[in-house]
Amino acid sequence: MEMRNVFLVGPMGSGKTTIGQRLARQLGLEFHDTDQVIEDRTGVDIGLIFEIEGEEGFRERESRVLDELTALKGVLIATGGGAVLSQSNRDILRQRGTVIYLKASVEQQLSRLRYDKTRPLIQQDNREAILEELARTRDPLYAELADLTFPARNRSVDNSVERIVSALQQLPDKHSEQMTDDEHA
Repeated sequence: MEMRNVFLVGPMGSGKTTIGQRLARQLGLEFHDTDQVIEDRTGVDIGLIFEIEGEEGFRERESRVLDELTALKGVLIATGGGAVLSQSNRDILRQRGTVIYLKASVEQQLSRLRYDKTRPLIQQDNREAILEELARTRDPLYAELADLTFPARNRSVDNSVERIVSALQQLPDKHSEQMTDDEHA
């Protein structure tokens, strides 16, 4: 059986990259992080792209990379937190694989990101207010898009991966035809 593509969505600091790398190994999928791919291709960090091109320029790059990566087979992709803002990005994620929402509270994000100097959207003094506003805008999009939702808890990466693998095994393949009750008779 061919393993379906898996796409991780959720806010910054939810564990998409950390869990994604381990989950990809466990599932035998090739791991890609959209932010890392953008940095590798441009030769500069996301912060500089935001500074030079603004968020809009970055989002255009992100959409192109996401379209390209989701078209591959056998991949697990950790998306940037804002990738879901674009309707076309949500459409391709929904159509090309299984979407897992790694849900983290603002408090968890603040704790996990307290020393982070790399994320342009939170490089200000009012991090909590910024994260709360991002959550108000993005959390409903993550939830609507997700095939599976995993709230961040104080569990190990290995435990999280184990739970996700188990849930994926129980999830019907949304890209195959559904069997009707008549076919069971």
